[in-house]
Amino acid sequence: MSPAAQSPDPGAPRFRVRPPANWINDPNGPFRWRGRHHLFYQHNPDAPVHANVHWGHVSSPDLVRWEHHPIALAPTPGGPDEAGCWSGCVVDDDGVPTAVYTGVDRHHTGLGAICLARAADPDDDALADWKPLPTPVVTGPPPGLDVVMFRDPFVFRWGGRRWALVGAGHADGTPSVLLYDCQDLADWRFAGVLLDGGDPVAAEAFGDRAAGWECPQLYATAGGDRVLVVSLWDKEPRATGYLTGRLHTDDQGDVRFEARTGGRLDHGRDFYAPAVLEEADRALMWGWSWEARERSEIERAGWAGVLTAPRVVDVHPDGALRVVPAPELELLRAPEPFVTAPGRAPLPDAYDLTVTARGLTTVSLLRSASGAELTVRLDPDQGTVTLDRGDWPRTPGLGPGGSAPIVVRAPAREVRVLVDGSLLELFADDRATVTERVYRRPGDVCELVVAGSAAAVTGWELVPPTPG
Repeated sequence: MSPAAQSPDPGAPRFRVRPPANWINDPNGPFRWRGRHHLFYQHNPDAPVHANVHWGHVSSPDLVRWEHHPIALAPTPGGPDEAGCWSGCVVDDDGVPTAVYTGVDRHHTGLGAICLARAADPDDDALADWKPLPTPVVTGPPPGLDVVMFRDPFVFRWGGRRWALVGAGHADGTPSVLLYDCQDLADWRFAGVLLDGGDPVAAEAFGDRAAGWECPQLYATAGGDRVLVVSLWDKEPRATGYLTGRLHTDDQGDVRFEARTGGRLDHGRDFYAPAVLEEADRALMWGWSWEARERSEIERAGWAGVLTAPRVVDVHPDGALRVVPAPELELLRAPEPFVTAPGRAPLPDAYDLTVTARGLTTVSLLRSASGAELTVRLDPDQGTVTLDRGDWPRTPGLGPGGSAPIVVRAPAREVRVLVDGSLLELFADDRATVTERVYRRPGDVCELVVAGSAAAVTGWELVPPTPG
């Protein structure tokens, strides 16, 4: 568990990854090495604002007990990353863990360089020391494409070779994912546009809400499909999306992504820039949840941002997203549940709650002094799950504004709700997620009330895991 657990701020998550203080944004480079999961993240060590970007670093033996390590990457004065070490990934390069990241220099205009840093001692289980290479492997976008946004490399393997995706946006407002051949990490070759916003499946799934696709990620499914994940950027972060399809070689011998379906990755307003780790039998995903409260409150608290709980992602046979909490999260459950049947029960500050519905069911999680309630409504007949948090307004900041109810399409037979301080993660069946920040106020009552046709209710308080 994180030292951040000691924060006196009641909105501070205790069981999710965040630094002890100051700023965190994108998760970067989830990586498994010598039996531990390593996770890096965008971090300002000096203030709870997006500036002076470093790479923070944590690792865990079990995805729930996280240990903080020294900062992995820091801007190099006079170097290609002197204005920030931005997002990227970590790969095993012939036995040497290697960070592939976006370097931003002092002339930054939206176009990053692709930089490398290598673990100084691959035999160190903690991977505590990293050495950046002085020269970028890619100094900027390829010529002739009018690229005005270029960042966030993601390396993967396909067809016996190593490739990389780079997020991009073009001068005409078209977002894209660029492809590079990087079999040799020190020698990158531009291999074309993998996919852009003109693709009809992407256009139907995302609309015209993005001028750039940030943080592209790609993972293989159990059925052989590939899922392309992008973050929709239009002068500021907007939302996240996914496309299910296949990689193939076209008639000209170029590698392309053929999408067959897609949609919103997370339906909440406080989720962005997810990072994926593809393991032998599953793919894990973390996202960034930003703050949705007043700047003065953030400054008073001394911290900003948190990473979500790890999620296992796949797709259903129809290509729709399949997403569930990582099973390791059950290690955080108290030995005995605090509720085992529909009705009323006090709610702790952090909990893991599952509700199964036979018919229309309303789950109230929070009640204001005026009597308003924060609710989750399951309607199996209509095939909808609705989160209504209208009396707990979000302060405009990053992402979409407003606090209107969020309605997702799902069988509505079961929801799982993970709450940790101000971070609320809702899993509707295994087909949709909603990530929102909800800040409790003095006078709010944290009480579970389940009404309607609930078949089963079980909830556990989250507690520090037992060592071992």
